[in-house]
Amino acid sequence: MSKKISAIVFTAMMLFSCLAAKAQEGSYSSFSPYSVFGIGNLSDAGTAYNSMMGGVGIASRDHRYVNFLNPAAITERDSLSVLADFGMFSDNRIYRQGDLRSAKNLINIKDIVVSFPLGNRFAMSAGLVPFSSTGYSFSGRLEDDAMVGDIGNVNYKTAGQGGLYQLFFGIAAKVTDGLSVGVQGLYYFGNMEKTSTMSFSGSGYRSINSGYKVNMNAISPKFGAQYEHKFPGGMKMIAGATYRLSARMKGESEYYKIASISNISDTLAANTLKLGEGDVKIAEEFGVGISLRKGDKWMAEIDYTFSDWSGCGMNATQGFSSLGEVKFSTTTSQKIRAGFELVPNRNDIRSNLRRWSYRAGIYHGTDYFKLDGKKVKDTGVTFGVTVPVFRWYNGLSFGVSLGHRGTAAGGMTRENYANFSVGFNLHDIWFQKPRYE
Repeated sequence: MSKKISAIVFTAMMLFSCLAAKAQEGSYSSFSPYSVFGIGNLSDAGTAYNSMMGGVGIASRDHRYVNFLNPAAITERDSLSVLADFGMFSDNRIYRQGDLRSAKNLINIKDIVVSFPLGNRFAMSAGLVPFSSTGYSFSGRLEDDAMVGDIGNVNYKTAGQGGLYQLFFGIAAKVTDGLSVGVQGLYYFGNMEKTSTMSFSGSGYRSINSGYKVNMNAISPKFGAQYEHKFPGGMKMIAGATYRLSARMKGESEYYKIASISNISDTLAANTLKLGEGDVKIAEEFGVGISLRKGDKWMAEIDYTFSDWSGCGMNATQGFSSLGEVKFSTTTSQKIRAGFELVPNRNDIRSNLRRWSYRAGIYHGTDYFKLDGKKVKDTGVTFGVTVPVFRWYNGLSFGVSLGHRGTAAGGMTRENYANFSVGFNLHDIWFQKPRYE
């Protein structure tokens, strides 16, 4: 069993590395008109286990699952247990702006995480997860009779792709039987490309291609703490807190503008901005949460996160500010989440359905930017189930998130979405020394 699970984890890691590399070369990892701005859409952190409960995890402690949302949570484990999680998700969205309608469906990797013990009171974790994504495409055409002169029809297209990934390594310790603390080292890396093209059907006019190519990386730590208080009757309460420091971007943003006709092209403008010389950064984030757990029967949790992006320097920096007439500005972002888990009977030998873990959650929050002075809101509900597989704590998780983002009023876009996630949580016992060969 150990060899089989190790092989699965290794295969998943190789697959994720290949797909992550492909995403960095320009494939869509998500698709949204709002990803035009800043560093794109921020990804929902956590595994499928977290997503099924509205994204909670700051105050979650469960020895059956990897929870990296709070660096301190990995100390909750059985002795010698090695845990791994590999997840994928399907992003399905319908967009509406006035009378216009469109839709997009994508499949991408959600996470790959592993955690193992370092002695009786210490544990370590490592993983690779998406942090943000840029993906959009707009096109249009102006007919000849709407133009002045004989320039012909005008076709234009604006597109963007790319995003940021987050590689992390964490270590946590049990200070006392009730208090755990942890820290993660976060490394962000990735790129974005945003392009605009204008072409004329008239043979005597040149097409114009312009855009930005942005390569980015940053480093920051994230701290976490959890305190567990036990009550009589198997009830316990857990309070948790996290704090992620801001991270200054390094890399470069290249701008270009090229005019071409037939096989002849001419560079009209080009410049490269060194990001390390500016103040572009990923904002700090503070989160708190509290949960109640009744043995292995049920758990309820509520979390709150707050992040101030207003001073992150993206408002007027090339490659991050908007490409059109919409006024883009960064602002504070906050989100409240609540989740619930129920297991009818973990050890039932007659009904498999009573051994399953059933979860549900809700969330509401605002994005890190404003458009024409208006905040973009995101609200949704989640559902999911984990089915035990084989022995120990191996399981297969299925989840769905239904929600909406933005508004169709005032020239903005409303996104209605149904996101599906699949997670493989793997468990094994390592570091055993048999008494007899």
